[in-house]
Amino acid sequence: MAPTPGGNRRTRIHVVSDVHGNARDLARAGDGADALICLGDLVLFLDYADHSRGIFPDLFGVENADRIVELRTARRFEEAREFGALLWSGIGSDRAAAIEKAVRKQYAELFGAFPTPTYATYGNVDMPMLWPEYAGPGTTVLDGERVEIGGWVFGFVGGGLMTPMRTPYEISDEEYAAKIEAVGEVDVLCTHIPPEVPELVYDTVARRFERGSRALLDAIRRTRPRYSLFGHVHQPLARRMRIGATECVNVGHFAGSGRPWALEW
Repeated sequence: MAPTPGGNRRTRIHVVSDVHGNARDLARAGDGADALICLGDLVLFLDYADHSRGIFPDLFGVENADRIVELRTARRFEEAREFGALLWSGIGSDRAAAIEKAVRKQYAELFGAFPTPTYATYGNVDMPMLWPEYAGPGTTVLDGERVEIGGWVFGFVGGGLMTPMRTPYEISDEEYAAKIEAVGEVDVLCTHIPPEVPELVYDTVARRFERGSRALLDAIRRTRPRYSLFGHVHQPLARRMRIGATECVNVGHFAGSGRPWALEW
């Protein structure tokens, strides 16, 4: 945990989300800060900006990655699933093993890049069951939990909500709302997905509305945290806005920018 400031000492936190394989910049993301916060999506499955990067093109090639992105961007999800199923059929029963092997390779590099201390929660493309194997003693994993940093209370809720994309860590609205409720009143509410506000959930490059959380929006209005920090939407219409007393900030897409968002008090 970052030291509690004494006298005039200030606390500085760096926050990242949607790392998507960017271990090089992640290794420097905590420079000059008392702690790093990571809001998930460490894994790079498929880079929508560069289709040659990620687990999918490594397994199936760039041409097939181009096609799957084209179908998903056009919201032709059923065709995308059928096309994906055809590709995966070539791997057969080893699909889960192939994905896990690739994810493990990325996690070994990414968790190794985390500075001490790091506070992290899961993104929707992450595999929580693997995190205990890679999170070292300097990394605290939180989901539906709170921690005090520099005299402020931070609450963490990881994962995403159910979508046609069927990413690895999607949960029901009810389970997500229960985690929001468990966190309660905090100074900073840290989540992977944004509150359900059109300007915050629409991705201008993917050209679709991502899933935000109504329970998170309700909690922001009810408990009035100083900040709501999140990622998930890589190129939103609005990167920040105020909801009542709360400053809402999209701190992704770290994979593209390589720069953390800084919070100081």
